[in-house]
Amino acid sequence: MVITDWRLPRERLLTALERALEVGPQVAVQHRHPEAPTRQFLEEARLLAELCRARGNPLFVNGRLDVALLVGAHLHLPAAGLTPAGIRPHLPPGRQVSVAVHDEQEARRAQGANLALVSPVFSPGSKPEDTRPTLGPEGFRKLAAALPCPALALGGLTPERASLLTGAAGFAVISAVLEAEDPAAVARALCGLCAVSGRGPTEHEPG
Repeated sequence: MVITDWRLPRERLLTALERALEVGPQVAVQHRHPEAPTRQFLEEARLLAELCRARGNPLFVNGRLDVALLVGAHLHLPAAGLTPAGIRPHLPPGRQVSVAVHDEQEARRAQGANLALVSPVFSPGSKPEDTRPTLGPEGFRKLAAALPCPALALGGLTPERASLLTGAAGFAVISAVLEAEDPAAVARALCGLCAVSGRGPTEHEPG
């Protein structure tokens, strides 16, 4: 799962996403832009929905049920917000819900989610100001084992670091793909690690 960073020039961001999505439908996109006004956030979501739909890739919208419904996307729930069980009745059949998980308490709130993004596993490359303690491989493994759904590792992930993890159904990244010289090569390497780090994604779950 590639999470957007709209601080990058738009053309650079979209080009990197296009390259990553070439790897196949197992690569998903999460639209995240907390600073954007609603009109801009929706316009960006529509742009990403068109990009993903043309290639058969899943799109998740971060935190905005209304926008997810308008563009036909799946929904990602931040940790301090509604639960999957609370939001599920408002989603059409077949829509997935992912949740942010940082500790055991949030893992218990993940009941009903399709996926959990567990972080920070390593120091996030896109958030140098983030001073939260990292989980490390062992902390990630424990949280992944406590979840009722597959876990995607998030935070400072590179193919080299991802290879150290067990229990991951997939990986969520920002700078590792978006700022790579070859986004497709990094996405391909991470997808290739899914099967060896955990059970790997199914055709209905992005890796």
